[in-house]
Amino acid sequence: MLTYDNESLQDPHGFYALLREEGPVHKATLPLGTEGWIVTRYPEARAALNDPRLSKDADRANALMRNFGVGPQEEADSDQMFRHMLNADPPDHTRMRKLVTKAFTARRIEALRPRVQEISDALLAKMVANADNGALDLLDEYAFPLPITVISELLGVPHEARDDFRLWSNALLSSVPRDQAHAPAMAMAKFLNELIEAKRIEPADDLLSALIQASDDDDRLTHSEVLGMVFLLLVAGHETTVNLIGNGMLALLRNPEQLAALRADPGLLPSAIEEFLRFDGPLNLATFRFTSEPIELAGVQIPKDEFVMISLLAANRDPHQYADPDRLDLTRDPSHVAFGHGIHFCLGAPLARMEAAIAFTGLLDHFENIELAASVEDLAYRNSSLIHGLTRLPVLLRPRTAAIV
Repeated sequence: MLTYDNESLQDPHGFYALLREEGPVHKATLPLGTEGWIVTRYPEARAALNDPRLSKDADRANALMRNFGVGPQEEADSDQMFRHMLNADPPDHTRMRKLVTKAFTARRIEALRPRVQEISDALLAKMVANADNGALDLLDEYAFPLPITVISELLGVPHEARDDFRLWSNALLSSVPRDQAHAPAMAMAKFLNELIEAKRIEPADDLLSALIQASDDDDRLTHSEVLGMVFLLLVAGHETTVNLIGNGMLALLRNPEQLAALRADPGLLPSAIEEFLRFDGPLNLATFRFTSEPIELAGVQIPKDEFVMISLLAANRDPHQYADPDRLDLTRDPSHVAFGHGIHFCLGAPLARMEAAIAFTGLLDHFENIELAASVEDLAYRNSSLIHGLTRLPVLLRPRTAAIV
């Protein structure tokens, strides 16, 4: 039986290439020791992402995990953070998503553009000023602080909590035993519960206050649902963009002809971002699903109450879907499943795309040369079957003369 390990996380594209050759669906030992099925080809992945027979109900999923000795034996306060719309089926999912969508409108996202630009410009100015000091980590200096600042301001999270939140998020999204994630989970839950109570007492003009107000007035969200929603928005609201920027920049540095083409024609940027998402997206496996009834997937019979994991990375490199899928091609403008598909499609995708467009434009405008300051072999990916992102991305920067301030 297939088993996920550190080697597969460090070279997921090689790992999935071998699986796809054998077939679209495989029995496997999944992260954290559960057993289930892996979906690796695009048509089956897209269908599975929108199949109502694949449930995401958190209570039932926890019960199934306990069968493998890895689920919570009793509920902790921090478990309420995971009761959000991504871990729910209709009608609960429909109710929660409708409320968040109402607050997280396209107009609200577009209104953030000037602030995103302002944050990007400030970070880039600091990078220009420090460019002569040697290599810097593009993740620490740019890819992380940009989206975490944006989503924190949108929700009304204090700036000083940013670094703690990064540590908590990294721990909770890593493929580690549950007991190792207990302390950061409790710390994050305590912080968010206190923040919710503070906003309840003194509302502000932010998304979290809007969610709380809707809960109080319309009885549409419980306290635990508000907690889960702010946790989801904070994590998803920065992790996707961090790794979109990091993985996309690495792809350009490893394909200098594509970087040169983008510099020569900035109009390629929208399709380039879609190609970054397809080529080396920010998520590896989609979140847990399980069969609510027996299903057949690509001719494979999967019994009821079995986990099914959909590899977004594998689907987006499926040679049956894309010509020469292992080649970065900024003119490709592909359809992909990097943000999922169906009712659980990433609500923050427009924000991630906007942040990425501003981020890459800023980097190319401010620096006439960006060079990888480590060998590719020395780079490492995070120990997470969910998040596909680098632990660091050291680069050397040469600012444009006009960018020096």
